[in-house]
Amino acid sequence: MGFSLYIHIPWCHAKCPYCDFNSYAASVWPEDRYVDAIVAELTYRAAQAPWRGNSIATIFFGGGTPSLFAPQSIARILDAASRWWKIERDAEITLEANPGTVNGEKLAGMRAAGVNRISFGAQSFNPAILKFLGRIHSAEDTREAARMAHRAGFDRLNLDLIFAVPGQTTDDIRADIDAAVALGPDHISAYNLTFEEGTPFFSDLKRGRIRQLPSDDQAAMYAMVRMELPRRGYAMYEISNYAAPGHEARHNLTYWRGESYLGIGAGAHSFGRIGAAGRRWWNERSPGRYMDRTLHAGLAEAGSEVTGELTAAGEFVFLNLRLLDGFALADFSRRFDRGFNEIFGAQAIKLVADGLLINQDGRVRLSDRGLELADSVFAEFV
Repeated sequence: MGFSLYIHIPWCHAKCPYCDFNSYAASVWPEDRYVDAIVAELTYRAAQAPWRGNSIATIFFGGGTPSLFAPQSIARILDAASRWWKIERDAEITLEANPGTVNGEKLAGMRAAGVNRISFGAQSFNPAILKFLGRIHSAEDTREAARMAHRAGFDRLNLDLIFAVPGQTTDDIRADIDAAVALGPDHISAYNLTFEEGTPFFSDLKRGRIRQLPSDDQAAMYAMVRMELPRRGYAMYEISNYAAPGHEARHNLTYWRGESYLGIGAGAHSFGRIGAAGRRWWNERSPGRYMDRTLHAGLAEAGSEVTGELTAAGEFVFLNLRLLDGFALADFSRRFDRGFNEIFGAQAIKLVADGLLINQDGRVRLSDRGLELADSVFAEFV
């Protein structure tokens, strides 16, 4: 089974006030030098276990705004990956894009470079919500970008939506869902707005400049999303993700199933399975330091940790519980050579009694109420 490759491109035209990703607002960026560094790190990692001699099942260009880069740059990275690994014939190759940063020529170039799945950060089709979120694109930009993507040959198209934005109503969310579905994506991600420490939104929240929606309103919106998207043919398969049958995001499934993935680029994280446990590491966050170190020595690792078996078991549980069908008890036992109930029986009994967890027919999964209180459930396994 091949591994998943993540490529981080850290620049944006503007940084959204809710974003805590490793991204930097810029009008110009050192594209050629950064691609040189990506290629150097790919070359270094290709000689290391567990990547050496392996194949690539999925590739994901995330950011930042990867669509700021030219198709030729994306092609250089994919060509470098194909020199060192076999890219599986049916590999899923995704590129994130801001709808305001693409045109027909660029999308056609990305498709020709080998990208076969595009993910647009639509977030909303309501101009007031887009303005509040600090987005640089309009609703019409998203509509036109989706049309251009289809014309460029992208059969696989994801649209991101955000709900529970201050001032938003359930009618607004329903309108966003209708607008997104009308564009014919095969996948829709719908995220509850969070206020992450270190972001402008977090500061505004603490200072009383903005207020979160009441928790009951947020729960009602999430319930509505979980009802409306499946009604339109997009089955829920993960806490925030919905897809047409057979069109789940295979790259993200790697994360949720606790499998190995290699992260390349400034601030990128990686995880390599070692038996039941594994090793996790991360790169320099600063693009400048990342490029300097990687071009000099082939890597820019900033830190690492080895996950023990108990930690790995807890991570396996809460990551898999993000999936609607959870995990099979037999899979847990095969991976850790111990039963789930042997390690987590006390937590499971409590969560089942509280109506948050379902443990039956050889599988463990969240209940509907557990989906709404997922973070509280996950905390039991950390």
